Amino acid sequence: MSTAPKKKSKFGDIRIGGQKKATVADIALFTRQLATLLDAGLPLVRSIRLLQQQQPPGTQLGSVLKEVVAGVESGKTFSDSLSKFPKVFDALFVNMVRAGEAGGVIETVLNRLADFSEKSEKLKKRVKGAMTYPIVILTIAMLVCVLLLVFVIPKFQGMFEQQGNKMPWITQTLIDLSHGLVNIFKSPIKLVIVAAVIFVIVTLWKAFKRSKSGAYMIDRFLISAPVFGTLIRKSIIARFTRTLGTLLNAGVPILQALDIVKDAVGNLVVARVINKVHASIKEGGSVTEPLAESGIFDGMVTGMLSVGEETGTMAPMLLRIADTYDDDVDSAVDSLSSIIEPLLIVFLALIVGTIVIAMFLPMTAMLKGVGGV
Repeated sequence: MSTAPKKKSKFGDIRIGGQKKATVADIALFTRQLATLLDAGLPLVRSIRLLQQQQPPGTQLGSVLKEVVAGVESGKTFSDSLSKFPKVFDALFVNMVRAGEAGGVIETVLNRLADFSEKSEKLKKRVKGAMTYPIVILTIAMLVCVLLLVFVIPKFQGMFEQQGNKMPWITQTLIDLSHGLVNIFKSPIKLVIVAAVIFVIVTLWKAFKRSKSGAYMIDRFLISAPVFGTLIRKSIIARFTRTLGTLLNAGVPILQALDIVKDAVGNLVVARVINKVHASIKEGGSVTEPLAESGIFDGMVTGMLSVGEETGTMAPMLLRIADTYDDDVDSAVDSLSSIIEPLLIVFLALIVGTIVIAMFLPMTAMLKGVGGV
């Protein structure tokens, strides 16, 4: 009986189908602990069962490991038992374990897998953190603006209109915007219409993202976007080189490794480039030529890989490039943070300043009128 969760969730570490979903951190910890136990001389089945018993009750990983133990005891290989649970152990994990079994170096492969998972997760968190911060700040700024327009501006509107003076254009624009928002919130029909429009836009956007051409266009935009494009491109290069280098180091054939990497990079534009690399190698060509032609991989990457091809040190060279780009991403995130923070402060100051000026100008006119009387 399969223990895969019945429903997918976007909310990360929560219960799905009655079980706590296994996270990347859970898999990395399990991998590291299993390698340690095997290094200490414990048999595979006993090691997996020991780790399975340590899992808290009701976890997806605990249930999966129970079935993996049963599979190994019934005569299946460890990799075949893992392959039954692709939502927990992906193709990269399974193929590396299979290569480790074939070469008799399962402990080494598991340690490399743990290193790979930890570094990849760290990189992903750094990139997400850099992109999340401005989005959160801008969302809060929009909510504050809506609250001001709906609850604060209308109280000033009546006071200004009583004076009978013509209001400055900036004040009138702000009042008109406030009036429109208040009318929407007061009218159930208008609220339903706005909600329906938002629902349709979100649905169309999701359908566009799911389509092949739409997903490709979005991925193309992401790697060429100003500011964040360079960061995303570098993180993809780091993921590509680390994944491919780790697979080759484990003894996975390069064509099979490229098929796995294509699904692991998370970008359709780069996946198409990898397809060209696959075709080039199949026809007896080089790895670096399609990468250089893509315009995504810079001269340092293609130059180092060219040396790796010539000297037969492709895997170590790929891992060296991945380490370099991990450092580049860290530096880029720090630089972006130092640039984005003052820009956001200036942006928020402009919004608040505009609202204050719009309210202050008619009040100044009122005070002058009172002083004239």
